[in-house]
Amino acid sequence: MTQASATPKATRRQHDREIVALAVPAFGALVAEPLFVMADSAIVGHLGTAQLAGLGIASALLTTAVSVFVFLAYATTAAVARRVGAGDLQAAIRQGMDGIWLALLLGAAVIAVVLPTAPSIVELFGASDTAAPYATTYLRISALGIPAMLVVLASTGVLRGLQDTKTPLYVAIAGFVANAVLNVGLVYGADLGIAGSAWGTVIAQCGMAAAYLVVVVRGARRHGASLRPDALGIRASAQAGVPLLVRTLSLRAILMIATAVAARLGDADIAAHQIILSLWSLLAFALDAIAIAGQAIIGRYLGADDTDGARQACRRMVEWGIAVGVALGVLVILSRALFLPLFTGDSTVKDAALPALVIVALSQPICGVVFVLDGVLMGAGDGSYLAKAMILTLVVFAPVALLVPTLGGGLTALWGAMALMMTVRMLTLWLRSRSGRWLVTGATR
Repeated sequence: MTQASATPKATRRQHDREIVALAVPAFGALVAEPLFVMADSAIVGHLGTAQLAGLGIASALLTTAVSVFVFLAYATTAAVARRVGAGDLQAAIRQGMDGIWLALLLGAAVIAVVLPTAPSIVELFGASDTAAPYATTYLRISALGIPAMLVVLASTGVLRGLQDTKTPLYVAIAGFVANAVLNVGLVYGADLGIAGSAWGTVIAQCGMAAAYLVVVVRGARRHGASLRPDALGIRASAQAGVPLLVRTLSLRAILMIATAVAARLGDADIAAHQIILSLWSLLAFALDAIAIAGQAIIGRYLGADDTDGARQACRRMVEWGIAVGVALGVLVILSRALFLPLFTGDSTVKDAALPALVIVALSQPICGVVFVLDGVLMGAGDGSYLAKAMILTLVVFAPVALLVPTLGGGLTALWGAMALMMTVRMLTLWLRSRSGRWLVTGATR
């Protein structure tokens, strides 16, 4: 075998090792996150229906609030990875500290808004008279943990940028175990009810944030990075996050429109939609793990002025995304008849969900490309383009989805619109990746 033919294989193997080393722990950490809510639901559910309903409303609000600030992880990963590629670990950690300080400031602002307005927010989301007091109690207490949640996001971004996804996995597992133990102890042992569940989650989140800060502070001292807040650095972190915030809000709008349309189709359709959406979210974790690897790897290559390495890594990750998407699609097709009975025994709901699940399965390879290229462009710091592309996708999706109740086709047509949405995203991201305009090198973009 010639050296020329061996080199591409060796390069692919190198990329594969990097992708697996980063993506597998990232997947574990991603899956651990929703387990917090599941554990809370399982424990609070035994208190009564009203308490569980209150938890459901408050958890949905908290999840939405925190997901809006996911840019703290994404933008920090890209910025830190660039400096790692440039060989300046001191500046990398300093950049990470700016993101953490920004997280603390945003968390304090959220607390200031949520504490006095919690009853109004709960009422706005249609909580019943019996569930509203429990939702308000849980929301107010849990809001105290939002700064810690945002610090966890920013710190996760720091470690991902440093090419470390194992530590976030360990912290997530420890946090889940602590949350479960604290919830049982405070809800039943201390007889605090739903307030105990909220306090347990707050304590677990604060413990996770403290663990991350210990790791980051040790790294800062090792490399001589300052821990003090820097106004210019915090402002730069915020500016880098704004386009990603726009992207996230546009995506949330798409999901909200889809749910609103499903609700107009009838009870069976909205029930089936929620089941499918939960599966879709689970599948997204597997693909998002590759995207996280992409953020870290691409940022590092561009920081090292290696555009060829960035292109090759991008190409290989797209291949991974397609392969994983195909595998997930086949899995959905083969297991859909077994999956649905886990959530419902209603034949009407099953009949509505089955054809829509076929569309979900067929669109998984497209989703694979979308998630990977999304991660690649985030790693390149190309947030401005991602924001514009997502706004365009929203503009295309909204009228198509809103016409579904009028034109017919039911839930299958709605998920056809979701597949169209992912196709539009794929095209916009593919065109950008082909243009090469994202290949901006250097320690900063």
